[in-house]
Amino acid sequence: MEIKITKTKTPTKIKDESTLGFGQVFSDHMFIMDYEMGKGWGNARIVPFGNISLHPASTVLHYGSEIFEGLKAYRTESGEIRLFRPMENIRRMNNSAERMCLPKIDENDFLEALTTFVELEKDFVPYSFGTSLYLRPYMFGNDETLGVHTVHKATFMIIASPSGSYYKEGINPVKIMIESEDVRAVKGGTGAVKCGGNYAASNRAGEKAAQVGYSQVLWLDGVHRKYIEEVGAMNVMFKIGDEIVTPMLTGSILPGITRKSCIEVLKNMGYTVNERLLSVDELIEALESGELKEAWGCGTAAVVSPIGKFRYNDKEYDVNSGEIGEVTRKLYDTLTGIQWGKIEDTYGWIYKVC
Repeated sequence: MEIKITKTKTPTKIKDESTLGFGQVFSDHMFIMDYEMGKGWGNARIVPFGNISLHPASTVLHYGSEIFEGLKAYRTESGEIRLFRPMENIRRMNNSAERMCLPKIDENDFLEALTTFVELEKDFVPYSFGTSLYLRPYMFGNDETLGVHTVHKATFMIIASPSGSYYKEGINPVKIMIESEDVRAVKGGTGAVKCGGNYAASNRAGEKAAQVGYSQVLWLDGVHRKYIEEVGAMNVMFKIGDEIVTPMLTGSILPGITRKSCIEVLKNMGYTVNERLLSVDELIEALESGELKEAWGCGTAAVVSPIGKFRYNDKEYDVNSGEIGEVTRKLYDTLTGIQWGKIEDTYGWIYKVC
């Protein structure tokens, strides 16, 4: 694939890695590629970061034709820059595209776009352990018509943000509110797709949780309002007795890449991991009996985030006395160790960029 590169005339750099939040500052460039039905993808280019122009009738603005991904570029102590399981993100985005009737991208072209972009922006990959260059590939329909139909024109972009910890609490346990009124997704809908509408639908519950001091919402299924699904920006796992439980993928839960990696690591460590239905009643019973030993969220942005407290129907429940559990710590240390090159990658997950 031919990628035209136009470099910025006003280059910048990271001023202070210790102040990096999540998604607040951006690198100097962005990747753009255009699609037209009958012609396919073309005009791949990297240009200086800046605003984009959209027709007021663009499909994305009216009908939500949009999908995205999230992954990171890491810098090891030796200076190597690497990605973690990028083909998983590429394939998941193409699955999202199929569900949303957006055009798929050739896997090799997608990977070339990512690696070319990261290599150009390598100076924005932070040096400190725990920091990274967060990459946001996304696609949107931009037909210039108000008619509702399959997308004929689309744009694919990649932007990047040097980032620190996703949560201001860092690796310290977070507080999660179990939502019993709003629902995020239903089977057959877009719950298994990484699209903006899923997150927009979660904002009201998220704001309600924030008002009582909770970081995120834990969703129940949209049909029975009974079964645990996922946290707003992460999948979720529980250690109940000697069993590791994570909600099974029923079609309304995002198939997380970090979730998949956690399951593989845990099984390799010898833990019993079950993907199954878990009711909120079973969870509350385990909390009250002390059988719930640990709980954590897992996702690209936060990696592994221990949960120290749940709130359900105005009642609060502590998890592991608000401390990080042994399994949670092992998972965090293993995954971040592989990502930043402190632990040997025996799984074949690392893709070296430069």
